[in-house]
Amino acid sequence: MTWKQHGRRARKGDAIYTVRKLLRRNKEDLGEEQLTVLKAELEQTGTYGKQIHAGRQAKELLRDVLHLAVTRAHTVPDRSAISAARYRFHAHIADHAHPPELLVLAETVEHWWDGIETYLATGITNAASEGNNRLIELEARNAFGFRNRTNQRLRSRCATTRRNRLEAHPN
Repeated sequence: MTWKQHGRRARKGDAIYTVRKLLRRNKEDLGEEQLTVLKAELEQTGTYGKQIHAGRQAKELLRDVLHLAVTRAHTVPDRSAISAARYRFHAHIADHAHPPELLVLAETVEHWWDGIETYLATGITNAASEGNNRLIELEARNAFGFRNRTNQRLRSRCATTRRNRLEAHPN
């Protein structure tokens, strides 16, 4: 948005530059004064600032949906609470659909809703397998490919179990 408005990256003195760190923080980590500064600076920026603020609000509404997931205490979330949070997210997108990124976000959430709903109900994700897959791909990239499939398997296994070996033998 800053690039569209100024034709360059944000610089010191620009309203968006003033609040760039506040935009990265979650709403529960911001004080009332910080929220006021954030909103005032973005409104001062004009249309683009309002679009940035709408995007930040959409992010927080999506986080509200994800916070309803099963906790360690195994409290299953109320389906009506999930529906209400999902509705608030989509209603916000419908009201602020000017930045196309918000529409893409809503479409992505809808496309993956079955998986999101499963996560909310069970608290189970595939994060561990995705993390292992990332490590395996990184190891293969670092080695510029393998000629021997056995070596590839051993190096991949070594890379994905490194953390477990460090915890077992901390020196």
